[in-house]
Amino acid sequence: MTHLENDIFLRALLRQPVERTPVWVMRQAGRYLPEYRASRENAGSFMDLCRNADLACEVTLQPLARFDLDAAILFSDILTIPDAMGLGLYFETGEGPKFKHTIRSRADVDALPVVSSGDLDYVMSAVRTIRGALAGRVPLIGFSGSPWTLATYMVEGGSSKDFGTIKRMMFSEPDVLHALLEKLADSVISYLNGQIDAGAQAVQIFDTWGGILSPTDYAAFSLQYMKRIVAGLKRENEGRQIPVILFTKNAQFNLEKMAESGADALGVDWTVDLNKARELVQDKVALQGNLDPSVLLGSKATIRSRVAAVLESYGQGPGHVFNLGHGITPAVDPDHLKVMVDTVHELSPAYHK
Repeated sequence: MTHLENDIFLRALLRQPVERTPVWVMRQAGRYLPEYRASRENAGSFMDLCRNADLACEVTLQPLARFDLDAAILFSDILTIPDAMGLGLYFETGEGPKFKHTIRSRADVDALPVVSSGDLDYVMSAVRTIRGALAGRVPLIGFSGSPWTLATYMVEGGSSKDFGTIKRMMFSEPDVLHALLEKLADSVISYLNGQIDAGAQAVQIFDTWGGILSPTDYAAFSLQYMKRIVAGLKRENEGRQIPVILFTKNAQFNLEKMAESGADALGVDWTVDLNKARELVQDKVALQGNLDPSVLLGSKATIRSRVAAVLESYGQGPGHVFNLGHGITPAVDPDHLKVMVDTVHELSPAYHK
């Protein structure tokens, strides 16, 4: 078994006893850190930063130098798979990701390749580089976007306010959308298994836009494909189990179904109390979350009290990983994140006696 100085995060995901609640943060290597902004400027562009293994490693480790976090997460982007499919990913300042080519027809879908991990070797190189640099300090999380979330960007051509184009496809040509989601699911399986082979010790599937679907459509167009991915993943490597986390934003109405997905843990956003989420999943899976990221814009006293409330809401026993309910925002003062992390360390042991 690979030596880890700190494996509390992995144990918590598997609902094993821990001495305190582990903590990490979605988008923990990001624009709120001045050192990250400097690295990104030196790289030239966001994707140049992602494609350079040494720079991706540098920014992955930056938050660990500041905060006592229990996991590192690969620095990359959820849209690497559509980019590798040839859609031409680019970023416009203030507008987020965009694609030069969109998917609007069955012919468009048929022309797409299924991506293998070898098509994204720069990501695998980054994973290997980061694992070497971590030297067993904490586990490394790999990740991918979910098929549904990737499809929204591919069909809409970028971010969307109403998702009208993909919803029109969903209701008027569901067979076309399912064909796209099948190719994406197969690509995600290969991509995540490649990350696991390269050294990722847990993986998270980010379903950022699953919450825009009705429960019926969520089951058919999002959860079905995430289940397929979970079933296709390598679940052990280097003598350790590889935990899988599913995170769907605004998924409070789907948590019970998600708990049957085969994943080990569910990410939970701040729109549902953890005690309610725990009741819904009946302790079948671990829960990750769920402080509102905007709390970190408040006073240090407010941060402490809200962290205490999240810990109290989950309550006693294993199976909780502390996190924000979504990614940290650029306006956050890094000192405020330190207050959050330190408060989790201070207050959580009482819930693990």
